[in-house]
Amino acid sequence: MKLPDLKQYRSNFTTKGVAMPLPQVPTAKQGLLTLLPAAPAGKSGWPWTEETDPAIYNSRTDWPKVTIVTPSYQQGQFIEETIRAVLLQNYPNLEYIIMDGGSKDDTRQVIEKYAPWISYWQSEKDGGQGHAINMGFSLASGNHYGWINSDDHYLKNVFHTVISIFLKTGAKFVYGYGVNHYTDENRFDTVKVLPFLDYFIKIPALVQPATFWAADIHKPIWEELHCSMDFELWLRLVKGNKRKLIRQPLAIAKVHDDAKTFDPKLKVKWEEDHLKIWSADAHGEVFEWKRINFINRIRIKLYRLFKLI
Repeated sequence: MKLPDLKQYRSNFTTKGVAMPLPQVPTAKQGLLTLLPAAPAGKSGWPWTEETDPAIYNSRTDWPKVTIVTPSYQQGQFIEETIRAVLLQNYPNLEYIIMDGGSKDDTRQVIEKYAPWISYWQSEKDGGQGHAINMGFSLASGNHYGWINSDDHYLKNVFHTVISIFLKTGAKFVYGYGVNHYTDENRFDTVKVLPFLDYFIKIPALVQPATFWAADIHKPIWEELHCSMDFELWLRLVKGNKRKLIRQPLAIAKVHDDAKTFDPKLKVKWEEDHLKIWSADAHGEVFEWKRINFINRIRIKLYRLFKLI
């Protein structure tokens, strides 16, 4: 497994004239809702006509910096909701980075509308989603990280909830439930997860947009992967670190024809990733799949029996 050197990526940006640390997202005492571009006609509710109340942050003046990275490509129909759901958290110490792979739809135009509130963005050809994420985090200067894809979005008040948990518990990794939005049917299904134990780390379980971690445990994405990059990252990043589960939805993931997780045309890519991850050069072959899955099924039944999920 060959992982990129994020310091080299950062050096490349410095050579291009990008000044670091990046500027903080501008804030306003009354919140950003009235300052951002107006919501498109027919859009209402979060994050179109609602915002997190800035007053919830009044309990302290030293909120740690949060860096959010959005990788993007050809998601012009969704990315505005993603952007607004980051900015309208009204978090007082936010760094927001968007790395678009040179989209040919209206993605660039949408980003440009919100450019005054984005710490850094670019729209140019890259090496794929993993490369975009790595480039974004190479610019990061936050204390806590998260990435949100351009067809997903955070729920209201999430940054306050998550960072409060980091501060109270000393956790290095905070995660929660998610919601799948089936866009064709306009149906919403909550995805609950169990406490993420080291023994079961080989079983895909985490909801990627509902995950956040401390900057000091961050590791680069394995860019050769096409679909399972988040799962493989958790294998290296989460194990052995203190974590905390928030038993509520933190983000919404859209289920649509072009979404990697639900596109049957990408079955081969998922299989290729699986072989790479469990190769001798990466995480090695797992000889006890049956036992791990069997014990996990018992665990799930027990959690349901005692109404813990």
